[in-house]
Amino acid sequence: MVKSIKSTAVVMVALMASALAVHAEDAMPTVKLMVGGIDKQIYLPYQLAQGLGYYKKYGVNVELSTETAGGVGAEDAVASGEVEMAGAWYVHTIDFQMHGKKVIGIVQLSGAPGEREMCAKGANIKTPSDWKGKAVGVTDIGSGTDDLTLYMAARDKLTSKDFTRVSVGAGATLIAALQHGKIVCGMTTQPTVNAIEKKGIGYSAFDLASTDGATKWLGGTWPTASVLARADWVEKNKATTQKVVNALVATMHYIATHSAADIADHLPPAFTSNPLSTKQEYIDALSKDKGQFLPDGMMPKGGPETVLAVEKAAGKVKGNVDLAATYTDEFVIAANKAEGYTK
Repeated sequence: MVKSIKSTAVVMVALMASALAVHAEDAMPTVKLMVGGIDKQIYLPYQLAQGLGYYKKYGVNVELSTETAGGVGAEDAVASGEVEMAGAWYVHTIDFQMHGKKVIGIVQLSGAPGEREMCAKGANIKTPSDWKGKAVGVTDIGSGTDDLTLYMAARDKLTSKDFTRVSVGAGATLIAALQHGKIVCGMTTQPTVNAIEKKGIGYSAFDLASTDGATKWLGGTWPTASVLARADWVEKNKATTQKVVNALVATMHYIATHSAADIADHLPPAFTSNPLSTKQEYIDALSKDKGQFLPDGMMPKGGPETVLAVEKAAGKVKGNVDLAATYTDEFVIAANKAEGYTK
């Protein structure tokens, strides 16, 4: 009889604990975060935070999704209210301001675009001036890679009339365009970079995947991967915003203090091993380009000014831009203090 009572008590305690855990999870705020290509290496922090369990650890349920070809872009999804946050390039905040929309960066994940200019084997491209009279690949006309290409050309005194930009996408379509001579170079990220090198059809001519490379070719640190949100939503949901930023700041410190192999182990297998790359190749590529990621989530000093210069050179900005209104370090500073990274 006593054993029966004890057993029943144990079961009830277990059920109550389970119910409390479910209730606690239900009580967590939920944030929908769409990423502009969640399996791209330049965007790995969003998924890594999930793999490390950091969102839940810091008290928020983050529902990750990725934009798809022909679908709504992550930045447009956040501006329209389809999602609360977007994993996208910081530059979009400037574009939105030009159109009267207040979208801000709340945590900065990289200080370089994470891109490389891959040129065809034997092309002998050494500087953007070598593009004159040739076709150069970009993800899409009007995209971030298009802006960067135009800016690099302008710094080498080339205008858009001196060379041709071709929309080639990424992955297999870019590789085919390079392999069959439709473009002499193409701007892309990992794992496409690795696939081109593995096939022996091209080489990395310009490194935009590290802060040093961005400084050399773009004139300064170029903040790229960010978390974007509508300014009015952030103002009304500061506690939830802080939880997301806490998780991502912790993730950035993890990236800074762990090996590429450790990082890869916390990502979905399909991200690190696929038709373009084996897991070891993914790790090797990440080891080479890990310098793009910022260790603390802070906006790099002078970064917004460099991005604005690129946008102006690309003809995207005609009037004045209030850069202070395009981002905030408020939540990042609080996250770093809470974690003991700064005093």
